[in-house]
Amino acid sequence: MEPSDNGDGWISCALGHDHWGRFGAAGLLLWHDGSVLLQHRSRWSHHGGTWGVMGGARNRGESAAEAAQREADEESGLEADGYCVVAEHVDDHGGWAYTTVVGRALSPALPRMLSWETVELRWVPADAVATMPLHPGFAETWSTVRALGIS
Repeated sequence: MEPSDNGDGWISCALGHDHWGRFGAAGLLLWHDGSVLLQHRSRWSHHGGTWGVMGGARNRGESAAEAAQREADEESGLEADGYCVVAEHVDDHGGWAYTTVVGRALSPALPRMLSWETVELRWVPADAVATMPLHPGFAETWSTVRALGIS
């Protein structure tokens, strides 16, 4: 990958917000038996101490599903053969977008590796998600992405 293809970096959207990911960002929301896999973000990360999905900046030319998988692998060691993608939701801010990739986990096994960005991974019943201290972006889209994972 050429240095100019790396998506790491801040960008401002049309709404006047600063976002991480020069080419947008993506995250992976996994479902299994009515629960979702959430990441407790390290204090020193953006919106540290909150809960959300594993994810991060997209690289140039990378699909949302590819970026979400790469980030989930970097943050937890999660392998692509452990789930199947069922939907995507794009939260467009004008000039920057975050795509939540929704998947079905093939088992409730937790990934074993945690990066510096992750304090904990936990399966959380869908009805309990809104009671947690959520990453602000995830909190805003939770009701929408929740509906995508319900079969």
